[in-house]
Amino acid sequence: MKKKIIASLLTLAMAVSLLAGCSNSGSSTLTSSDVQDTEQESSAENNEMVQEAGSGEAVTIKVFSNLPDRKNGQGLVEQMIIDEYMAANPNVTIEVEALDEEAYKTKFKAYVMDGMPDVVSIWGQPSFLDEVLDAGVLAELNEADYADYGFIAGSLEGFKKDDKLYGLPRNTDIMLIYYNQKMFDDNGWKVPATYDELKKLCADIKAAGITPIAMDGGDGWPMACFLTDIFVKVAGTDYADIVRNAVAAGDFSAPEMKEATQILVDSVAAGMFQVGYDSQDYGTTMNLFTNGQAAMYCMGSWDCSMALNEDIAPEIRDNIRAFTMPVVDGGKGGANDIAAWNGGGYAVSADSTVKEEAIKFLNYMYQPDKLSKYGWENGVGMSAQDQTAYLTGNETELQKQVMDILKNADSVSGTPINDCGPSAFKTAIESEIQGVSNGSTSVDDFLVAIGAACE
Repeated sequence: MKKKIIASLLTLAMAVSLLAGCSNSGSSTLTSSDVQDTEQESSAENNEMVQEAGSGEAVTIKVFSNLPDRKNGQGLVEQMIIDEYMAANPNVTIEVEALDEEAYKTKFKAYVMDGMPDVVSIWGQPSFLDEVLDAGVLAELNEADYADYGFIAGSLEGFKKDDKLYGLPRNTDIMLIYYNQKMFDDNGWKVPATYDELKKLCADIKAAGITPIAMDGGDGWPMACFLTDIFVKVAGTDYADIVRNAVAAGDFSAPEMKEATQILVDSVAAGMFQVGYDSQDYGTTMNLFTNGQAAMYCMGSWDCSMALNEDIAPEIRDNIRAFTMPVVDGGKGGANDIAAWNGGGYAVSADSTVKEEAIKFLNYMYQPDKLSKYGWENGVGMSAQDQTAYLTGNETELQKQVMDILKNADSVSGTPINDCGPSAFKTAIESEIQGVSNGSTSVDDFLVAIGAACE
């Protein structure tokens, strides 16, 4: 199993540019951006495609995105490609509606009922995609069109139904604990090798008057991803089978699941996260870390772009590093068994009145010298496509570090626990996890509640 996993991820590991699928809070509606000029190379094939696409009557493509920040990270990359496409296709106007993730998913449900925009952000995970595909709102794509796009083996599978392709993955996501290396060095703190060492480190940091780990507990899903990370260290490569069986049976009483949840509860009780973590959102939490108020920050690899974000003070930006969840004493998961999965992506509306042009734009986005190249150059994270050609030798220390994390991985978890079941299960675990983590709900009651949501 290990060899199969590493074979499918090796190219990706060489190219690590870790994208996610998540975004900062906020919203925007725009047709262009103040994106700084960037040198952009296009193949002869791309140019021919763009010229052909731009030779028709006026067309408006509506894009619905979960990336409201258009000047940093994934939103910047998305907007760069949109602006480039419109410049090369004067007859095409692309209108963007961008919301933060939770607001996005709420409005997406309304669009399912009332009619989808032409190109939409999606997630290739059962909790999101199964019901969307059952509703028939996404257009089928021709998988053969993407044979030479460099998609990593297996990365398209989560975007299929009955062997038909309905979307394209943008990201490969890894759960990370980011840390401020200068703060660590100044205080003599060391990266923990075990979970007990992590708890001791957090106690030392708290004693110094600094928040140990900034945690977005208000949104639910980051806490569920954190629980997944602990679960992987407890269960090892049995994680996926345990979750699959639990969802199928509506029974989460497996001892590994109980242990992982109890570890989370004990960690919160010990003060691992900031006061009010269970009501604070993504942007607030990130700011605690990037303003130097927290020593660590738990989030996915899509936030690697922090190392290139000039809105962050250089003494913090240049010292951002990352490590993965430490091993749990007695757990089956090793240091190199990591929580990682293919995350967000894009699809086209089945009922789009400009479907042909929308698919042309989608395919343009995924040309290897677009999303993958620009993502790597802007330090966004890891694409679902081979990025080897874009290594420059000038990568940030954070990029190099995460590259090594994936390169050395013995196994990857696959879909995080909150996305492994039906939408009712996702809602249950993301709404109940605050209560169990802060002690207002018992571990047993939490596990019963999420099990009942699978029935």
